[in-house]
Amino acid sequence: MTRITIGQYYPAYSILHKLDPRVKLAGAFAHMTVSLLVNNFIGYGIIAVYVAALITLSKVPPRLLFRGLRAILFMLIFMVGINLFLAPGDTILFQFGFVRLTLEGVHFAAQMAMRLVLLIVGTSMLTLTTSPIKLTDGIEALLRPLKVIKVPAHDIAMMMTIALRFIPTLADEMDKIMKAQKARGADFDTGGLVKRAKSLLPILVPLFVSAFKRADELATAMEARCYRGDTGRTKMKEMKMTPADWLAVGVIIIVSVIAVLTRML
Repeated sequence: MTRITIGQYYPAYSILHKLDPRVKLAGAFAHMTVSLLVNNFIGYGIIAVYVAALITLSKVPPRLLFRGLRAILFMLIFMVGINLFLAPGDTILFQFGFVRLTLEGVHFAAQMAMRLVLLIVGTSMLTLTTSPIKLTDGIEALLRPLKVIKVPAHDIAMMMTIALRFIPTLADEMDKIMKAQKARGADFDTGGLVKRAKSLLPILVPLFVSAFKRADELATAMEARCYRGDTGRTKMKEMKMTPADWLAVGVIIIVSVIAVLTRML
C-alpha cells in the first residue's frame, strides 16, 4: 500500500508542473477515455510513447512513478490469467482438458495489461505534477458552469482533492498499523488467501479510527482558519491560459484523435 503513487505530489521545476491545472485535468480525462476506446497494439503504442514523453517532461523519477504498479501487481496477474484462459478464440495454442489457451486470448490479455498499466501511470501524472491547491482550483473551474443549477462546485472540488491526498496518507498509516501488529505476533503473510484476508480485518478498525481522527483534525484546522467555502473567497493567483497551455491542448487533441483512429486499422 505504501507504494501507491496516485494522490502523491512530487515538487519539481518542469513544463508539466507549470501547466494550467484545467489543461492537466482535461488531459487526464482524455487519457482515460482514449485508453478505454483503443483496441489494438498500435493505439496502445501511441499512448505509451505519449506517456513516456510526459514522464520525461515532468522530471518525476520513473522509479517513483512505476513503484505504484507494484501495488496492483496481484490484480494485474489475476486479470491477465483470467483473460488468457477465458477469452474466446479459435486459434488454439494449448489445451489440457477444459483449459484452453488461444492466440486471441493472449492478444486480449496483453491489451488489458497494457490498458491497466497506462491508466495507472497516466493518471498518476496528474497528482504528481499538480499541487493540492491548484488541483482544487482546476476542478472548481471545470465544475463552475454547474453552479447555475445550484451545484456546490467548490465543495465538490475540495472533497475530491482531499480524498485524493488521503490515499497515500492512509496507505502509510496502514503500513504502520501492520508493522505494529507484526511486532505483537500477528501473521499476515502465511496461509491461504481466505486466511490472509481474515487476518487483515483487525487492521480496519484502527485504520478507520485514524481516518476519522485525521478528518476531524483537518476540519478543526480549516475552521480555525475561518474557512467558509467559496463565500467571499478570492485567489492570490488567477488561472490564465498561456501559449504553452494552448499548445498542450493541441497535443492532447492530436494524440487522442490519432489513437482513436487506430480502431479503423
